[in-house]
Amino acid sequence: MAMTLDGKLVVAISSRALFDFEEENEVFEQGDDRAYMALQLQRLDIPAKPGVAFSLVQKLLAFNQPSAGVVGSTSVDHGGLKSAPQGHAAAGGPIVQSPVEVVVLSRNDPVSGMRVFRSAQHYGLAIERGSFTRGQPPWRYLKPLHANLFLSTHLSDVRAALDAGVPAAQVYPRSVHASDAHPAEVRIAFDGDAVLFSDEAEQVYQSQGLHAFHQHEMEKAALPLPDGPFKPLLFALQRLQQAGTPAMRIRTALVTARSAPAHERAIRTLMNWNIEVDEAMFLGGLDKGEFLREFEPDFFFDDQTGHIESAARHVPSGHVASGVRNPLI
Repeated sequence: MAMTLDGKLVVAISSRALFDFEEENEVFEQGDDRAYMALQLQRLDIPAKPGVAFSLVQKLLAFNQPSAGVVGSTSVDHGGLKSAPQGHAAAGGPIVQSPVEVVVLSRNDPVSGMRVFRSAQHYGLAIERGSFTRGQPPWRYLKPLHANLFLSTHLSDVRAALDAGVPAAQVYPRSVHASDAHPAEVRIAFDGDAVLFSDEAEQVYQSQGLHAFHQHEMEKAALPLPDGPFKPLLFALQRLQQAGTPAMRIRTALVTARSAPAHERAIRTLMNWNIEVDEAMFLGGLDKGEFLREFEPDFFFDDQTGHIESAARHVPSGHVASGVRNPLI
């Protein structure tokens, strides 16, 4: 019987989002991919440093350990956890299928891919699958993977993934890395409009101003907002939480520029979806960065580059290039 990823939370991630390859990337950007390949081969036995999305991946893979949580450091130079093999069994027991799958989807070449897998093994990340396209857009493999999330540093790949209906974000490689203060929680923060919800209300704000926006949202308070690109991910995270392990949990936050009275439609929309978030911050235009610093997420998603640039000074952040704020140039 063929292997399948159906029913799993599938995260596809580029090598630069998972590991810190910024120094190597400077060589690649000079236009000499063979020099880049040679450098990666030279460093094959040197584990790459964790990248911006490393903590998110590490903690999600912990859901593959039904009876184990974060129990301390598993490497000399990075505290964390070891992920279990993709399918495992207790002595004499049935095989337990892991609920999370992480796949590397990278513009790197196959030679550099060896270092990616060796680095993952060094940190105890049970990552078994990957596609390395040597400069070609890898997003086309998202559909056969049934990916729930795609994280990449390439904006064009993120846009293509979003157009294909896959939740995707451009990782800011210079983002501050996640805090290690919550080892047993995957903390994820989402913007509302154009991320969890459609940009319907944002379009009103952009074309008619704040007063018209509030009036529009009050009049439609009982009418759920249309789906945004990241609603499927929020659903998948809720399923993972419900079927997960007592040793790990997911904590979510809605962090939005909305304020009262426009808050009500957002809350009612989540209620209509039968989705609960743990925290909701209605900031009315206040800078999001400092609030996110206190929430300490493993990742934050927003459609506005200004909010991402602010957030990236405090937490791992990714740009969701969707909606009226992100027209094609």
